[in-house]
Amino acid sequence: MADTKTRSHVPGAIARALLVVFMAIFPAMAIPSTAPDIAQSMILLALFAGGIVFAEYSSDYPGLIEFRFAAPFNRTRFALVAVLALMMSLLQRNGVEPGLLGGLTASAAAACGQLLDFAFSPVRLLIAALPDSVSPEHIVQVRDGAALALVLAVTTVLGFVTAIRLNAWPMGSGPFNVWINLPTFDPTAGNDVVQRLQRHARINIALGIILPFLLPAAVLASELLMKPLTLLSPMGFVWGIVLWAYIPASLVMRGTAMARVARMIRASRRRFADSEGNAFAAA
Repeated sequence: MADTKTRSHVPGAIARALLVVFMAIFPAMAIPSTAPDIAQSMILLALFAGGIVFAEYSSDYPGLIEFRFAAPFNRTRFALVAVLALMMSLLQRNGVEPGLLGGLTASAAAACGQLLDFAFSPVRLLIAALPDSVSPEHIVQVRDGAALALVLAVTTVLGFVTAIRLNAWPMGSGPFNVWINLPTFDPTAGNDVVQRLQRHARINIALGIILPFLLPAAVLASELLMKPLTLLSPMGFVWGIVLWAYIPASLVMRGTAMARVARMIRASRRRFADSEGNAFAAA
């Protein structure tokens, strides 16, 4: 880890921040019907998000972002958000200015929508939570977009789980440092660190699995407590569906990663115990 601390993190932090900024403002740039004030708000939010990423990755010490030195965890999560935002933007743009990429995205989304539109599916629950005033055309668009986002999220999670099963994660060189990769997790507090990691892993995985079914209830609650969530605005459609698919997938990935860390610590302890036993026997 000495090399990691001595070299500058600023170039990598700048590159990551720029990617986050571009990803955040891309939907506002790609969708012609975006209102100017909404576009300005998205630029401000993009700069804020980029600033957080730059401050985090330019520092030698961990802050909030987990698994900084356990590639490609964060790269996979960013790629998922970027692809979701791209696909939802193309889907929205296709309704205003049809094009080749938009048409291909709409065709793929329609196929996913027909596949996942069955009773008690997360997609069916989401469209059932929309107000009755929403037009049938918009309901179909939400169904197709949500189904495509769900397929992409599940595919990403399965790919990450497969990488863990094949021992392809983490890819960082040297021993895995719990403190710098899990800065919000205190390994010295409470019970045994392995048991706590396993408990947190189960909680994250369970939340990730049930959230797609619970989030439509939040849509219904918004109708009772405040202005109903309709996903009618272009940015509301894009980021509403992106967050609906990304947050559960991110939680499952986090839980799976924490379970992997727990197994790594247990294996390290077993190797240490075996080496101590062999040294004692030799003595």
